[in-house]
Amino acid sequence: MEENISNLVLYKDNQIISFNKPNGLLTQQGKDEEKSLLQLAEIYCKHPLGLVHRLDRPASGVCLFAKNKKALAYLNQIMQNREVEKIYWAIVPKKEIAQAGTLTHYLKRNGKIRKAEISDEEKSGFKKAILTYKLLQEMDRYSLLEIQLQTGRFHQIRAQLAAFGFPIKGDVKYGARRSNSDRSIHLHARSLKFKHPISKEEIYIEAPCPKDAIWEAVNKK
Repeated sequence: MEENISNLVLYKDNQIISFNKPNGLLTQQGKDEEKSLLQLAEIYCKHPLGLVHRLDRPASGVCLFAKNKKALAYLNQIMQNREVEKIYWAIVPKKEIAQAGTLTHYLKRNGKIRKAEISDEEKSGFKKAILTYKLLQEMDRYSLLEIQLQTGRFHQIRAQLAAFGFPIKGDVKYGARRSNSDRSIHLHARSLKFKHPISKEEIYIEAPCPKDAIWEAVNKK
């Protein structure tokens, strides 16, 4: 992967750098010995980077890093203020669904099983989770949803879509019927839009979808 990391670069300047994270690659080092995207990115840049946000290991898409402490502080602040537009694409089972909608739940991270507990009602220890979705495309067996997060909770999209009756393809942890052969899930961080740390110009970063039959069908349409 080290020699291929340059092929994953989506955007770079002297303040920030963004990569298209492949599914199966950790964003940040865990217990595994294999290198994470952060480590590979630091090898590529030849200096330490600040991680702005994480993507789940089985998901793919835009991942953003800061090249210095000032840029990291700025990006963390606009993330916290919800001034970053984050768009995700999810492949879910095809069935009747409104063309667009808002999902509101309450989530609690269960660290022992690394899964989000979910409730329709407010409960002690649970945090409010809100997302909006749009139906972008229907295929023979699956639908493509575009997701925009209003909050940033652990496994939020995965848990909320599952509770809504639309588990993401391959996500057996949240109710999908079967896993994908490569242990990925069909959740892709499609784009980020935000103001640059220095110039304050609008930056838009979009990540191509992974190369498999279903994402290829999406790309063709």
